[in-house]
Amino acid sequence: MEILVCVKRVPQVGGKIVVTADGQDVDTRMSGFAMSPHEECAVEEAIQITERLGGGVSVLTLGPPDAAEQLREALALGAGRAVLLETDGREWGPVATADEIVAEARRDDGGPGYDLLLLGNEAADTGDYQVGVRVAHTLGWPCATGIKGIEITDGTVRARREYRGAEELFEFGLPAVITVKEGINLPRYPSLPGRLRAKRAVIETHQPRWRPDGLRKQALRVPATERKQATVLGNGVDAVPALVTLLGEMGVLP
Repeated sequence: MEILVCVKRVPQVGGKIVVTADGQDVDTRMSGFAMSPHEECAVEEAIQITERLGGGVSVLTLGPPDAAEQLREALALGAGRAVLLETDGREWGPVATADEIVAEARRDDGGPGYDLLLLGNEAADTGDYQVGVRVAHTLGWPCATGIKGIEITDGTVRARREYRGAEELFEFGLPAVITVKEGINLPRYPSLPGRLRAKRAVIETHQPRWRPDGLRKQALRVPATERKQATVLGNGVDAVPALVTLLGEMGVLP
């Protein structure tokens, strides 16, 4: 069982989001980078599948040279091969991204032929949900999205997802494309030997030619948020009458 997992380098934004002065990007100078959470689960799922059935896990990303960091994270977890489609840092659209993933899946240079492609259901930054479906369509492979459970027996996949309070079950053959959601598993922590192995690993690198998707970014803006203001009622016992009045207005007091 040969599995290719596609991951993306995204900003780790834990606080206030700031847009650059030109309105074209999120200012990441004060934040780090990581894999999208759904894709962390995709890596873990691939490793678990190969632990049960045998085979190997390759991990792929399209991004700047620094995206090798996310590939090494996946290698530390147990992936055996990493491929970087190196770009100059510009954001690629879903059409061009899917085409490059298809090119890797079809690459005929002695590399593995893949039985399964796993992707996150959507990237944490763009959230466009398109890449996995476009890859499957171009390859002519079956595709299941939003998956939170995978079973593979004798070349047949049973993929489960939740939809509007019900469970949907899909059954199809390999090769196939599956996009998974966070919660399908609990990603493991990398071991020290895994980190050392990942640090020494050679990352296979290709440099695809950038091309626009036909969509043009006008600008990014941070949505307006409700501003809240605190009112000081007083200090010590002097604040009690105002507090009682306020609680009465809120209907808390009988």
